[in-house]
Amino acid sequence: MIKSLYIRVVLTFLVSVIAGTIISFFMSTWIFEEQLNENARINIRNFGQDVVQIYKTLPEEEAESFVSRMKQLDIYHIRMYDATGDFQSYGHLNGHKSAAVSADQLKKVLSGGVVQDTANGIATVLLGLPVKTETGTRAMFLESLAPPSASFVVKWGMIFAICSLIVGSILILVASIFLVSPIKKLTKATKRIAAGDFNVKLNIKQSGELGTLARSFEDMTHDLQQLEQLRREFVTNVSHEVQSPLTSISGYAQALKQVNLAEQERSRYLDIIIAEAKRMSKMSDSLLKLSLLESQSQQLKLTTLNLDEQIRRVIVALQPQWSARNIHFELDLQTLRVTADHDQLNQVWTNILSNAIKFTGDGGVINVSITEDIKNVMVRISDTGIGIPLEDQKRIFERFFKADRSHSRKYDGSGMGLAIVKQIVSLHQGDIEVESEPGQGTTFIVTLPIHTPTDS
Repeated sequence: MIKSLYIRVVLTFLVSVIAGTIISFFMSTWIFEEQLNENARINIRNFGQDVVQIYKTLPEEEAESFVSRMKQLDIYHIRMYDATGDFQSYGHLNGHKSAAVSADQLKKVLSGGVVQDTANGIATVLLGLPVKTETGTRAMFLESLAPPSASFVVKWGMIFAICSLIVGSILILVASIFLVSPIKKLTKATKRIAAGDFNVKLNIKQSGELGTLARSFEDMTHDLQQLEQLRREFVTNVSHEVQSPLTSISGYAQALKQVNLAEQERSRYLDIIIAEAKRMSKMSDSLLKLSLLESQSQQLKLTTLNLDEQIRRVIVALQPQWSARNIHFELDLQTLRVTADHDQLNQVWTNILSNAIKFTGDGGVINVSITEDIKNVMVRISDTGIGIPLEDQKRIFERFFKADRSHSRKYDGSGMGLAIVKQIVSLHQGDIEVESEPGQGTTFIVTLPIHTPTDS
């Protein structure tokens, strides 16, 4: 089995050209052979009859003189036999071998008959005609010095086929280089990507299928590079998020080994260790939940629920967080029923509202409203918090990303909440957008279909 595409292309072309040329040549020869042979027979008969007519019209000496000067002798050779078998030639053979005349052929022509001798059925190569002269009947034998028409066509066709094959082969060899070159580039690029090098540029300017393939490959490379970057960031973020509580747990555990440690300090250290352990457990649960949401096996448990009532229940559940800081809610919630996964959607409102409470200052206001159109429902949750910089708004739905890096010590969290929200909304075939200005607050807009398809 030939594995090289270049060799396959070349061999395919050669086989196609050879087979096509041979088939076409034999078909055309078969179609026109009889017509070519008939033309050759007519030409030699016409010339022979002209010579016979000359001998009839002119005296024998004048006829011989006239025939010896005929221009047709360049392509025909004449032998004029008498009854004794002696002959006189007209024209020059020019290296051609004269066709043999048998005694029977000579006798037949002298008695008034006509002889036609052919070679391989191609065309008449020897024509015998009786010629009546003043001295009696003579036998004239004509033969063509040029190759018969069909034979000439065969030779010409063979030469043409060989030349076509050689030229065509050279052209296809050159063309194949340009044809296979992009594929070789793709192969080298694939090996580089497999080795972890994503800085690959093919520089393939071709159009058509190869050009489309090259551009798709470059798009894939770009996507892989982004995925690799996300993977590295994910590993870095996980390491950082895990390392911080582990350091605290390790440090305070070492402190607990002190013999003269006061009971109040010992209790505080234990509380810190427990809090950090809970933080790690929560982060682990969030990672597991997000992984499950992103897997193909995640199935929504759809039910019909009152959206406004669900949001009110979440706000009530979060009351200890916002009432202690004197944060107020302004609600514009019309009664609306949607088809969705109750628990997953409950997680969406919990995460968004928790963030709104966390980043809103004491005495601030959070607005929650519901609107709808024919197919979708829009939930807007706005706070009067610190806001999100424009450059961070496109990344806030990435896992572990925190827009409040300068306030990371002040605001607790793992940066997983909005990533989970984004995935749940996507599973419901909805969308989530953010509008924010630093210092002016943030608005999250969740758009959900009123009836979520059952194959989500």
